[in-house]
Amino acid sequence: MIGLLANLGRLIYTFRNVGMIIAWERTMISTNSEMLTPTEAAVVSSVEVRDINRVIDESILPKDFYRVNPDRTRRLVADACTFISFYFHTAKSLTAEERLRAIAAASPKLREEPVSKLEKEWTIRQEFLTIDLTPFLKSVHQKLAELEEARALVVEDPEILGGIPVIRNTRVPVYDVAASVAAGLPMRRILAAYPGLTAEMVNRAAFYATANLPRGRPREHSSPPAGAVVVSTRRAPRRNTHS
Repeated sequence: MIGLLANLGRLIYTFRNVGMIIAWERTMISTNSEMLTPTEAAVVSSVEVRDINRVIDESILPKDFYRVNPDRTRRLVADACTFISFYFHTAKSLTAEERLRAIAAASPKLREEPVSKLEKEWTIRQEFLTIDLTPFLKSVHQKLAELEEARALVVEDPEILGGIPVIRNTRVPVYDVAASVAAGLPMRRILAAYPGLTAEMVNRAAFYATANLPRGRPREHSSPPAGAVVVSTRRAPRRNTHS
């Protein structure tokens, strides 16, 4: 009898946890459930990566909009970027408490509404305060579309330059093109250097590189960069033994 009750208890516990998992999955499915890296989320939200970590560490973002993996890597639901963008870009106009209340009020709506239908009203009314989330939602969806276009442009094939990211149907490294853009080179010079590319491809390559930082650490310089001043050395001065 005791064994039967124990098995029944385990069965109830199992069903209860399965129910929690199903409920959580339904919540995730009802939103745009694509998971983004912190760097991708930062680009889509138009904020810094440190801001992405902050919304998780400080519980600014509802917990069902992000995931912290056992290896401590973080992933965020794409639609969470709407809240992230709103929170940081209205910091000069709204208090932290007002922004948090707006996010709490909008979270159920963002989960339930088909976010592809941007014609829906996304206005949050709190006492004397009215907040329209539509501009943030539209901006995030535009950035997500740009991210998809950038991803479609890039190929990683071990047979092409050892598998580094290149622009599709070329052998042009994505990060080389992005570096030219970051250096402020005029578009005409970039296109002259890479005749097979268009301005649109260059812009998408730069967007991809911003959302996907190159793997590994930058190579350390063996000597100080140009213009640096050496203020100390490890060489100890020789003592004067003669008095």
